Amino acid sequence: MFNFVWGAAFVIVNFVLFLISYRFFGRKGLYAWVGFATVLANIEVVKTIEVFGIVMTLGNSIYASIYMTTDLLNEKYGAKAAKQAVWFGFFSLIASTVMMQMVLAFVPQEADISQEALKTIFGLAPQIALGSICAYLVSQFLDVRVFSVLKRRYPERGQFWLRINGSTGLSQFIDSLVFCSIAFYGVYSLDVWWQILLTTYVLKFVISVAGTPVLYMARSFKAKAEDD
Repeated sequence: MFNFVWGAAFVIVNFVLFLISYRFFGRKGLYAWVGFATVLANIEVVKTIEVFGIVMTLGNSIYASIYMTTDLLNEKYGAKAAKQAVWFGFFSLIASTVMMQMVLAFVPQEADISQEALKTIFGLAPQIALGSICAYLVSQFLDVRVFSVLKRRYPERGQFWLRINGSTGLSQFIDSLVFCSIAFYGVYSLDVWWQILLTTYVLKFVISVAGTPVLYMARSFKAKAEDD
């Protein structure tokens, strides 16, 4: 029960920090959030928890906020701004991976206490790293594309919820499908593979739906540092 309550609080904190980043730093804050979230999601995913008998990894709430960020950018600044954020997140992911792999290659001093912990967090297997990178690129650009199509077809302000959840629902499923197909190929049986795929997708999508009011709130205010 604690993990469920604490998890709900954790999601709320993610949403509040997302709003603060945009409110005080404008569009730059959204780009910074994407870079921050792509790196942190890959750190959080190392930790597993159990909620009501279901084992899951962390990182889903911060990862879902990346879709929220690109959707908000697409809504207020257009598809070009959203695509730029996707590339920024991709660079952050690649750069942090390269740098931390180089850090791990250093020979630690005898009294060092961090090497093994860093290996656990950043020593991603090539198969998992490839799955993460491919899933991010495919799903994020799909999200931008689908949101743009829905924006043209359903342009009314009151239909913002449809644009958000329509694009996110499809792109997050593709994200989960691509990641699980690459990262867990040959690792689990088909039954276990489907469980991981479905639980991962459902959790991310539920968090994204819960973030719909947050995006309405973000769209409604004028960021202080909008165009500085």
